[in-house]
Amino acid sequence: MNLPTLDALEVDGRRVLVRSDLNVPLEGGAVADDFRIRASLPTIEALRRRGARVVVASHLGRPKGTDPAFSLAPVGERLAELGGFPVVQAPGVIGADVAAAIDAAPDEAVVLLENTRFEPGESKNDPEVAAGLASLADVFVSDAFGTAHRAHASNVGVAERLPSAAGLLLEGEIAAFDRLLRDPERPYVVVLGGAKVSDKLEVIKNLLPSVDLMLVGGGMCFTLLKAGGYRVGDSLVEDSMVGEVKRILDGPGGSKIVLPDDIVVADRFSSDADHRVVPGTASPDGTMGLDIGPETVGRFGGVIEEAESVFWNGPMGVFEWPAFRHGTAGIAAAVASSDGYTVVGGGDSVAALRLLGRDDEVAFVSSGGGAGLEILEGKDLPGIAALERWS
Repeated sequence: MNLPTLDALEVDGRRVLVRSDLNVPLEGGAVADDFRIRASLPTIEALRRRGARVVVASHLGRPKGTDPAFSLAPVGERLAELGGFPVVQAPGVIGADVAAAIDAAPDEAVVLLENTRFEPGESKNDPEVAAGLASLADVFVSDAFGTAHRAHASNVGVAERLPSAAGLLLEGEIAAFDRLLRDPERPYVVVLGGAKVSDKLEVIKNLLPSVDLMLVGGGMCFTLLKAGGYRVGDSLVEDSMVGEVKRILDGPGGSKIVLPDDIVVADRFSSDADHRVVPGTASPDGTMGLDIGPETVGRFGGVIEEAESVFWNGPMGVFEWPAFRHGTAGIAAAVASSDGYTVVGGGDSVAALRLLGRDDEVAFVSSGGGAGLEILEGKDLPGIAALERWS
């Protein structure tokens, strides 16, 4: 993928609007996980070193109009702490007051716009919102991979109106996924988990011809197990997907899909539920699967450690609860110890990695869940396509 990079932009003394992804969890009015803020810093710092006046735009959550609970002010405070530079919080997203705040800000400061989703037209790529954002800067840098699969005013709309380039984060994300899609080193193993097979169905279809093995755990595995004719007890199953999944399993690439040998089942969905290990093909009635079992952890781990390319998306169980964390922890350990090229994507997978202290032990941790999946589905991302006209 041929995208314009920061080197293509003249930024010294110019206002640069950076679309970052600062959509982080807040607890008690403070940032609870600053992974995405840290991931956004290299681009901001690179522009500042080159003399740019940096203006940052981002969304946060899903507010219904302007809502102080979704203000980026706490994010700005953490950004300033991590970056070691002053951050000026703008009074809004677009308009005369915002432009005045940018003009009044010290040259060394970064100006942070308010939550872009405070503007109702943001998610609709409204021309007025896009034009208002574009009027705040001379050039545009798109660095929010997490929203690249959406055609919003703050990414696609601005890129249509200002000279644009990809930021360092976005550039790295595209390179990582290109490596997996175009010419992965082999064996190439994909590990999929999470709750719903419907969220990953197109990924399965698109990747199955090119992978060597696909390891499936998490809640989604029970739809596959049921499609294979096995007992799943009261585990999560998407009945509407069973027929399509069965066609995949019976198809030419179905033999590459590896399902759990054993499952940790519980008598109810609770952190303190009674639980035990049962065969993966025979979950008893009245029980639900909440994790992959130790035999499966060993088998999956052995496959991962022998792989030269690994992509992991989705936890193996309810990792938030210690009793059902062992499967996800085992996969994280295997991915971390692999000598191959390892990529982990998806919010829950990244959260699990960070919880387990393994996020520095993989080759690449993706900042975007949905965007990464859509790339692996073979789709064109609007936020990326908007940049290609400038290459």
